[in-house]
Amino acid sequence: MSEGEGMIRRLFLLLLCGLIVGCSGSADKKPSTLAPADFDEAAMDAAIERARSEVDQFIAKFERGEGSQFAVKVPIEDGDHTEHFWLTNIRYEDGVFHGEIGNEPGVVKTVKLGQEWSIPKQEITDWIYMDDGRMYGNYTIRPLLDSMPPAQAKHIRRILAEDEVAEE
Repeated sequence: MSEGEGMIRRLFLLLLCGLIVGCSGSADKKPSTLAPADFDEAAMDAAIERARSEVDQFIAKFERGEGSQFAVKVPIEDGDHTEHFWLTNIRYEDGVFHGEIGNEPGVVKTVKLGQEWSIPKQEITDWIYMDDGRMYGNYTIRPLLDSMPPAQAKHIRRILAEDEVAEE
C-alpha cells in the first residue's frame, strides 16, 4: 500500500469510527462521536435526501464490486435520542442492507460496536464507498465540514468526489 493509499484508508476509518455520527436530543457534554450542534440542518436534510435518491446507483456499484469499503449510514433510536451509525461489512438482499455497527455509540445504548443490524434501503441516511482514491457519497459529512478543524476538513475535501458515483 502506498503512503497516499494508507492516508486515505486511515481517514476513511476515522470517518467510519464516528467523526460524522449525528445525534438529536440534548446533552450537556456530547461524546466525541457526535456531530457538532452548529451545522445547517436544512443542508443535512438535503444530504440525506440526496443519498436516498441515489442509493440504487450505490447498490449497482456494490453488486458489481466496483469500489471498496462500502458502508451505509443508519439512524438508530433510543428513547428521545437518535444516533447515526455506519454499517460496515454490508450485504444487500431483497431491498434490505445487513451489516455490522461500525462505530462506538455516543448516546444510544441499544447497540454496540460490531453488532449485526439490518435496515430497508429507503431508511438509510447516507452511503459511502472508495474508488481510485476518491470517496463517493458521504453526503452527510459535507454540512459538517465548516465546523471541523481546518486541517481535518481539508483532508476530507481532498478525497471527496463531486460526482454521485464513479464513472462507468
